[in-house]
Amino acid sequence: MNILQKLIEGTAWTMEKPKAYGPFHLIFTFVGLAVCVLLAYLLRKTGKRGNRIVLVSVGAFLIITEIYKQLFYYYHIGGGSYQWWIFPFQLCSVPMYLCVIAPFLKEGKVQSAMYHFMTTFNLLGGLMAFIEPSGIVHEYWTLTLHAFLWHMALIFVGFYLIASGRGAKTMKDYKSSVIMFLTLAAVAFIINLIFWVPSKGDIKMFYVGPAISPLAVFKNIAETCGWYVNTPIYLFAVSLGAFLMFLPVYLHERRKQKKANLSATS
Repeated sequence: MNILQKLIEGTAWTMEKPKAYGPFHLIFTFVGLAVCVLLAYLLRKTGKRGNRIVLVSVGAFLIITEIYKQLFYYYHIGGGSYQWWIFPFQLCSVPMYLCVIAPFLKEGKVQSAMYHFMTTFNLLGGLMAFIEPSGIVHEYWTLTLHAFLWHMALIFVGFYLIASGRGAKTMKDYKSSVIMFLTLAAVAFIINLIFWVPSKGDIKMFYVGPAISPLAVFKNIAETCGWYVNTPIYLFAVSLGAFLMFLPVYLHERRKQKKANLSATS
């Protein structure tokens, strides 16, 4: 057993899985949301340099904790065998890359699309994890805390980008987030194909196929009609959910614009 493995094994503290809507889940959720809202409000006036510091800090946290998670699954759970289903390119894994890439890009369509994506699709993923927490509770303290903190970080980034005026505000912005989502889904599908054989069909990035989706409802569709039928339905459903994240901001911006127009004509 090498030093790294000993370190991982030494942090494999077991726990009883927190119950959905039990004390651990509810306290963490409400306190976490309050902290996210407060921090987003306090950081709403960040300039270019401040924005870079905020996003890179979150990205660094996500990368470091993801490395720990990968090692934990490899050494402790997999017994020296890589667990392909946790390959770091799921929908909720993408901010780990975007947070350290987007702030350094030239201001324009690509950077904006990344910000819009994180305020719609990733905000949706973060919130859904706490609404239906079965995917973030584990039998180990470190994995549970990792999952809870990770998805709360996604919520914070979404709130922060919205509060700082960098999030999706118009239908054009939402469209750019959908294009980014579909592009990333295409990359995920290619990853699934490339690693299909070495993973023995266990790789399911973005749940777009060719493996059967493990998600409720979509699993039944994939098993009955095939993954190629389920995939477009799933992509549409996620895009619709992201639209619901975008809608309150869009309506708020519309009201602000109407008030501004009325003030200008009065």
